[in-house]
This record gives sequence, structure tokens and C-alpha cells, in this order.
Amino acid sequence: MAIVLGMVQGVAEFLPISSSGHLSLLQHFFGMEEPDTLYNILLHFATLIAVCVVYWRDVVDMIVEFFRGIASLFSRQGGRGNPPEGRRLVLLVILGTLPLFLILPFDDMVEGLGANPVFVSAMLLVTGCILFLSDRYGGGRKTVRTATVRDVLLVGVAQGAATIPGLSRSGTTISAGMALGFDRNFAVRYSFLMSLPAVFGATLLKVVKVAKSGVLDTKLLPMYLTGMVVAGVVGYFSIRLVKLLADKGKFGRFAYYCWIAGVIALIFSFLYTPASV
Repeated sequence: MAIVLGMVQGVAEFLPISSSGHLSLLQHFFGMEEPDTLYNILLHFATLIAVCVVYWRDVVDMIVEFFRGIASLFSRQGGRGNPPEGRRLVLLVILGTLPLFLILPFDDMVEGLGANPVFVSAMLLVTGCILFLSDRYGGGRKTVRTATVRDVLLVGVAQGAATIPGLSRSGTTISAGMALGFDRNFAVRYSFLMSLPAVFGATLLKVVKVAKSGVLDTKLLPMYLTGMVVAGVVGYFSIRLVKLLADKGKFGRFAYYCWIAGVIALIFSFLYTPASV
């Protein structure tokens, strides 16, 4: 079970096919038990590490420029002039994350939508349409230097919308970036880097909640570690695959999978009685 959940998390978190949608459907149709809170946290943390490994140069540069930027605010020049690319990328990521705060009051309601397999299946079909259009109407030349505040806020809104189960976060944000004229490589890069503060923040909040509850079964540590390793390794190669296909203008190929999965899940939703847990 640890390996299966780790693979689902690693693949579906980064490939534009919706990890939340797949986990919801697996639980509904196969009676798969939902992983405990701590295990779920660790799986997400493993995929966060995968992003950091693939984009380690950007991550290091952003951390350095973040502190340099703070220091420059208190210098005589006050941070005037064109900021370095890493510092501008930090600003764009922060701005793109802001729309998520609008979703927080509705978090429980949005999460509850995952219990409806018909809704999740329909959202997979919508994800397929978004991906299909991304190759045909998306792509441009905007980079970290030329992307505007409006651009990244709209990508952030797309990220907020993708909290809906069945809508792919990576698929929605990458497609939104390309539709706004982002270079394909930058659209993928920005999407994954923008996920870091969101995943890290959610992970931190849940860790604090688990720590306060004082519930930790040490016997489950081997399962936790196995799931993390699988999710991290599979996630790494999933990111590489997304980058490769986006560079070749074949990002929309994932649409066909989402349509097939969505139709099959929709049929099963009306015909299948879920196994009892």
C-alpha cells in the first residue's frame, strides 16, 4: 500500500492528471483507506523535495536573493534599479501564491467535493480540455524578466481554482502561463517553483497539528519512509517528463489520458457500488 500511494502521489502530483482526483477515485471505487494525516504530509513533503532537486539552482538563487533583497531595503540605495533574476523570481512566486489565501475560508467545502466521484470525473474531463487547448493557443516569449504582476496573479488564481479535486494543479497553472504568453520552459519552471511555498506552508500547518495531537506510531515509520522514497523518486522523473513534453510542444498529450480516465470514472460512478471499507 505504501508503494502504491507513493507512486500515485509522485506521478499525479506533477503530471497534469490531478493527484487529488486520482486518490479520491481510488478510495471510492476500491475502498482504499485514506492515508493517515502524517503519512499524507510526508508524501507531499517528498514531492516538495523532488522539485527542489530538479530546480536546485533556482531554489538556492531564490533563497540567497531573498535575503539580499531584504538587506538592500535597508541600504542607502534602497533596492533601486533592476533586481537580479533570482530576486524577481522570488517576488513573482510570492505574488502568485497570494490568491490561495482567498481559498482558505472554503478549504473544507472544496475538500468535501472529492467525495463525489461524478464531480471529480467531470473535473478530469475539464482538465483534459484545458490541456488540449494549451498546446494550440498557448506559448509565447515571456520570461521571468518580462512576466507582469497581472500575469502571475492570474496564474495564482488558476492555482487556487486547481484546489478543486479533479483539476490538475500543474496542468492548470502551466496552461494558464502559456495562455498568458509565457515561454513554455518558463511556464513549467514557474508552476513548479510556485508550488513550493504552498506545499511547504500546508505541510508546516499539518505538522504542527499532528505534533499537538501527540499521535505518532513508530511502528509505521518503515511505511512512511518507503512511501516518501517512492513519491520522491517517481516525482523527480515525472517533473523531467513534463519539462520534456512541454519543450517539444506536446504537453497537451496528457489531455487524452484525462478524457479516458474521466469517462471511465464517470461510467463507474453510475454503475459501480464502492467496496466497503
